[in-house]
Amino acid sequence: MRLLLATHNPGKIREMRALLSDLDIEVMSLDEIKDVPCVLEDGKTFMENALKKARAISKATGMMTLADDSGLEVDALNKAPGVYSARYSGENATDASNNERLLADLEGVSQEKRTARFRSVVVVYHPSGQWIATEGRCEGRITMAPVGDQGFGYDPVFYLPGLHRTMAQLSQEEKNRLSHRGKALAKLKIELVPFLQKVLEKEGGRDET
Repeated sequence: MRLLLATHNPGKIREMRALLSDLDIEVMSLDEIKDVPCVLEDGKTFMENALKKARAISKATGMMTLADDSGLEVDALNKAPGVYSARYSGENATDASNNERLLADLEGVSQEKRTARFRSVVVVYHPSGQWIATEGRCEGRITMAPVGDQGFGYDPVFYLPGLHRTMAQLSQEEKNRLSHRGKALAKLKIELVPFLQKVLEKEGGRDET
């Protein structure tokens, strides 16, 4: 059985393959598939974006597809950047420019008020139209400056008080266990086998979304 990861992000692909490595499933990425449509992630929630992406790519490829939409919510910024996390500093945003803007927007905000969380919604969509979704969260604080050189995205500015380290200072194994995406995928793995059994029982199931 094959599962297509609906992302070109090498960091996400590396994390997801590691987290799914114990399943008897061939995990593929969009880099291995030709002529895959570009899906505009214009939803107002992580759930809307993940489901839209998983559905569109599954229908285009005929493959069971896993899509996630993840982001950072900062309480002092009214939960921004949220669904705009990937392009917070503009359409040509990079990890560095996003972190620079985030720290600039939080200038003058005390450490105690820099509470934040990573959120991830993961959807697996089957070509029959049946799908499941799970969510994971990771609570922390935003640092005053980037620390660490592991991970990607906002990892260098996301501090985990219980560990006294940023996400970018964790090993891959630690991050997979503690991160929002790791938690969402751990839940997904529990639900995946019953889901696939349901799919086999209801071949040609109707998409009711």
